Amino acid sequence: MKKTNFLLLLTTCGVLSLEASAFDLKKIDVNGLKRVEKETVEAYLGLKVGEDVSQDELDDSFKNLYATGLFSDIKMDTAKNGVLKIEVKENPLIGERAFDGNKKINDKVLSAEVASKPNTIYNKSKVLQDVQRIMAVYKKAGRYGVSVEPKVIERDENRVDLIFEINEGNKAKIDKVNFFGNKHYSAADLKGEIMSRESRWYRFFSSADNYDPEKMNYDKELLRRFYNERGYADFDVTSAVAELAPNNKSFILNFTVDEGPRYKIGEISIDSEIKDVNIKKLYKKVDFEKGDWYNSKDVENSISQMTEQLGKKGFVFAEVVPSFERHEDGVIDVAFHITQGERIFVNRINITGNTRTLDEVIRREVRLDEGDAFNVSKIRDSRRNIENLNFFSKVDINSVPLDESKADLDINVEEKSTGYFNVGIGYSTTNGALVQAGITETNFQGKGQEISLDGSVSQRTKDYSLSFTEPYFLGRRLSAGADLFYSDEDYQDESSYDTSSIGLRGRLGWNYTDNLYHNLRYTIRNDEIKNVKDNASYYVKKEEGKTTGSIIGQTISYDRRDNAYRTREGYFLSFGHDIAGLGGDEKFFKFDVKAYQYYTLADYWTFKFHVNGGYIVGYGGKDVRLSNRYYLGGNNLRGFEYAGVGARDKKTGDALGGNWTLYGGSELSFPIGLDELGVRGRTFFDIGMLGRPDDINKKDVDYSSKPRASVGFGFEWTSPMGRIDLDFGFPVMKEDYDEREVFRINFGTSL
Repeated sequence: MKKTNFLLLLTTCGVLSLEASAFDLKKIDVNGLKRVEKETVEAYLGLKVGEDVSQDELDDSFKNLYATGLFSDIKMDTAKNGVLKIEVKENPLIGERAFDGNKKINDKVLSAEVASKPNTIYNKSKVLQDVQRIMAVYKKAGRYGVSVEPKVIERDENRVDLIFEINEGNKAKIDKVNFFGNKHYSAADLKGEIMSRESRWYRFFSSADNYDPEKMNYDKELLRRFYNERGYADFDVTSAVAELAPNNKSFILNFTVDEGPRYKIGEISIDSEIKDVNIKKLYKKVDFEKGDWYNSKDVENSISQMTEQLGKKGFVFAEVVPSFERHEDGVIDVAFHITQGERIFVNRINITGNTRTLDEVIRREVRLDEGDAFNVSKIRDSRRNIENLNFFSKVDINSVPLDESKADLDINVEEKSTGYFNVGIGYSTTNGALVQAGITETNFQGKGQEISLDGSVSQRTKDYSLSFTEPYFLGRRLSAGADLFYSDEDYQDESSYDTSSIGLRGRLGWNYTDNLYHNLRYTIRNDEIKNVKDNASYYVKKEEGKTTGSIIGQTISYDRRDNAYRTREGYFLSFGHDIAGLGGDEKFFKFDVKAYQYYTLADYWTFKFHVNGGYIVGYGGKDVRLSNRYYLGGNNLRGFEYAGVGARDKKTGDALGGNWTLYGGSELSFPIGLDELGVRGRTFFDIGMLGRPDDINKKDVDYSSKPRASVGFGFEWTSPMGRIDLDFGFPVMKEDYDEREVFRINFGTSL
């Protein structure tokens, strides 16, 4: 064989010197082995003694051997007599592996991400990949200044200890969130809709103010949903950019949006390419009417209901596809097209990423079962249901085709913190200075259950409660729960007594639709009227002592508000009643109704109109006790003190409440240039009436059922510690004995 120059291959791990031409392989010599068997090397080489070996085959053998990761250095050479000589240097074995400097993320989390484990082969490229994985974990936690340096300590017998030295750096916070192009909704409105939050001192229990690119991408989707559900069908986030703040440690998020026009629903049509579909019945499943504001959620609900109806009629592969025709006058026509989908069945539903949440909690929100017909609408509903759990920062659902008739459904989630701690201090003209605190876990033990403990103490009240809710009672879509509560209230100024109540309440609720909710409850409680003054009203003194109430009740509510906390559009209706007397001392019937309507004009001017009514009556010879009556004034009739309106003892001035009430009014909320601080102005008109208790002698009390009314102005501040209301009310319809109050401050409000 004619000699030729050897091909010299220079690599990071060694040198390969080979003859250019093929040769007859007679023997393979391997030197330098300690732990690895010679047979293992020969197996990876893939060469056979006694056969001719080409240059390309030798090149491939070298690459295969190096790719095993077993060796840090390899040299191959061919001698004249057909012997292939191989000199290797084995990679060491990892003895101990440790993390140093990690305080914010524990070893267990990092170990799950690192491929270099004790008693495995040390490999430089694998270690570099591990470094990148560790850095990715920290960046996901908002620490973009992290640095990781792998250190190797050599030991005897070709073993090494591997230590990842970590400098965690500071969290990359969000300094500011800016919105550009928004006209109908303010920056404060939009900040409340996204996951990313500006860094504030009181968010030390939250990671919402940590910058995360994936979270910012999800914010774009949340903004799109927010606008699409309020009539803006053409809304688009034209850009979302995170720029480094001047301090080089935090970020400024800039969202540029194009709201587009706001649409009202025009013509609604349904057509089908599938024969025998009863289109007339499908119109009943449409969740909106002509003249309503366009709402993408209503469109999706309509598709879901039509798809379900078609499935019941045997059209299991039918798909409902919407299309839209926009008009210049702000009207959008909606057409639903029913088509025949592909005949694909769900093979398996695979759930990954849930390290804490049980599979069952996610699986029960999926609208498809294994073996069901594949349906795009139900997959969309499943994603929305899982997202609405609010347990995950990301939800991905992908279909993986297996063959022409089957596909797997892969659901990947990324969990987030589901525990919340809140603390607040404030002042109310009703309750004085107050402190409140609470802790809530919405995914208790990964079962989707909610448990909360709350307490508040003020100058005149003490309230404590422990609540537990199971959202999927008996494996059905029933919300069941229990509340243990205790309250103690001081009514000395209004009625010369104190009252306390301790009890237990059981709850059961369900949704007829996304907007219609029904709740049943049973309450057993012990009430006490105590610390009655010596000069108190006769009607107060006669009720001193303890009573036991056994009360069953129900409330049905219909909620079409755009947001339950910062409402701009929509309405809310509810009706409830309670019956006491299934045991215990108290016997009464009680009825309550609420109606709220909201409108928003340009420049964020929001009108609120509301009416509230209630009626309570005793039966079986029992009168309605003071603690169960209605009181008017304060938050429900500004310009008057709490319990400042209604029957009042002529001698003592004690407020005695009433057996019925009717109050309402209107309010205009508007910007005053402080939206960035969460401050808005408002004007209001309140009006109300309070009925006389049944057991009162008219000669003993001052009472009139005439309406009382007030006008005024005020401010609402969505502060870091909760909502604060400041109001100045001026009675315009009143009686001489009514107790008036011009200024009122309240910490925390409800509907």
